[in-house]
Amino acid sequence: MKIALCQLDTTVGAFARNCAAIERLAARAAGAGAELALFPELAVCGYPPKDFLLLPDFVAREVAALEALARSAVFARVAAVVGYAEPHSGPGAGVYNSAALLAGGRVVASGRKTLLPTYDVFDEGRYFDAAPGPTLVDVGGVRVALTICEDVWNDKLFWPHRRYASDPVERAVAEGAELVVNVSASPYAMGKPALRRKMLAHSARANGVPLAYVNLVGGNDSLVFDGGSMAFGPDGTVLAEAASFREDFLVVEVKPGRVPRSGPSRPDATLPLAPPASELTPPDLEGLFEALVLGTRDYAKKTGFSGAVLGLSGGIDSALTACIAAQAFGPNRVTGVAMPSRYTAAMSNDDARTLAGNLGIGFETIPIEPMVGAFLAQLASAFAGKPRDVTEENLQARVRGSLLMALSNKFGTLLLSTGNKSELGTGYCTLYGDMAGGLAVIGDLPKTVVWALSRWVNRAREVIPARTIERPPTAELRENQTDQDSLPPYDVLDTVLRAYTEEHLTFEEIVRKGVPAETVRRVLGLVVRSEYKRRQAAPTLKVTARAFGEGWRFPIAHGYGY
Repeated sequence: MKIALCQLDTTVGAFARNCAAIERLAARAAGAGAELALFPELAVCGYPPKDFLLLPDFVAREVAALEALARSAVFARVAAVVGYAEPHSGPGAGVYNSAALLAGGRVVASGRKTLLPTYDVFDEGRYFDAAPGPTLVDVGGVRVALTICEDVWNDKLFWPHRRYASDPVERAVAEGAELVVNVSASPYAMGKPALRRKMLAHSARANGVPLAYVNLVGGNDSLVFDGGSMAFGPDGTVLAEAASFREDFLVVEVKPGRVPRSGPSRPDATLPLAPPASELTPPDLEGLFEALVLGTRDYAKKTGFSGAVLGLSGGIDSALTACIAAQAFGPNRVTGVAMPSRYTAAMSNDDARTLAGNLGIGFETIPIEPMVGAFLAQLASAFAGKPRDVTEENLQARVRGSLLMALSNKFGTLLLSTGNKSELGTGYCTLYGDMAGGLAVIGDLPKTVVWALSRWVNRAREVIPARTIERPPTAELRENQTDQDSLPPYDVLDTVLRAYTEEHLTFEEIVRKGVPAETVRRVLGLVVRSEYKRRQAAPTLKVTARAFGEGWRFPIAHGYGY
């Protein structure tokens, strides 16, 4: 059987545009002689639709779009599996996460998702009802199991700890499936593509049937979908693989049917954790950079922005963000703004200007000293008798935030905030100051990874000035300030943050990693106390197993401590 893997970048709620893309690729599949074309999860309505699914009109319009799509003449030439939200009148949420089989001008069958994830960024139990079991359909005389994303993530021989009691793939094969297809919207995280490939190969091999997997590609809000659609033979061999981080189309021939299983095995599988910065390879860093570019580009395109503005401090965080922005928008649509104060070193201004020239982006300099002075003059009577403290430091950051927002408003450009995960985790950032913006591009990158990725950017030529990478990080909000005045060394800090946010280790377990107890207590205290700041932060592109974003759900008010 020839199968077309149609790797699309969809937009939530853009029913007509999504269906037009589906129809176009279905025609291409038919022209290539494919008998079955596969499209991503919820391809008609876009993923993730979130609370739009609670609006009956949204679901009704989506179903109407699917029915109109099914009537296209192209589906007399090729059958297709297309993800959509399927309403029903029974008890529960009233909607299934489904995959429609389109053939002969109609929806022939719908396979409904069995396993509904409710961890991290997923909240499908809020919107969907789970199917009791897998759906098998006949396509050209072949028994095909229709599965959706999470349905393939529960192999008892692969995972040492399973989230669900049943394995829809195993059950489908037991019921006679000769081919398993999986339509998916699996977001990117560092380390996840390799794990996903390993898991799918194991599933095909362990069940003795070919498996065809199509994944969504593109950015939607904070999530980046990396594509990488694949087909596997019954022995787990990769038969074909689509590109990562861009739309793609490929046709692969599989031989449906069961072969003897290869025997039980239990690979050492865990949820994907990004390697520490010291272990990131050039391919890891290239994939990470491509994910950030794609996420930034799609966020801007789907929210109506064609250009970007950001502050350029001469520091490494803003430098890396500028590199990503230049790639995402094109250099002529990005403006960097230096906003020096009395505490800004000449080298910072020089390095910011050099970076802008290296990238070919626009560059402006707006000194903030007069504005800061005006604020302090107006506050003088209210502050009388009070010593200078972090208030005056934060005021400088807020002046800069106001200037950048003014430029964003005037020119209709997207303001990119430039803070990293280490800062966001510990609250080493200023509300309404450097946190201002519409998108936090590197907000899920630990500082140590920022350094590693910046060195990768400079692999062929010096784009980011070497001094920017090598000098001690500083906010330059007071004389002779460095980040390490307020924070532990970043290698130690990132070790604690990774252990806490991604590995979910206890205080005692982190101490056993060799980090002093007082340092662990201090860092975790900062994480907990900074929750109110993170709740007001710009959306952050998620590239690790656990980001400070919609999948991070800790209360602001509580009495828990370390």
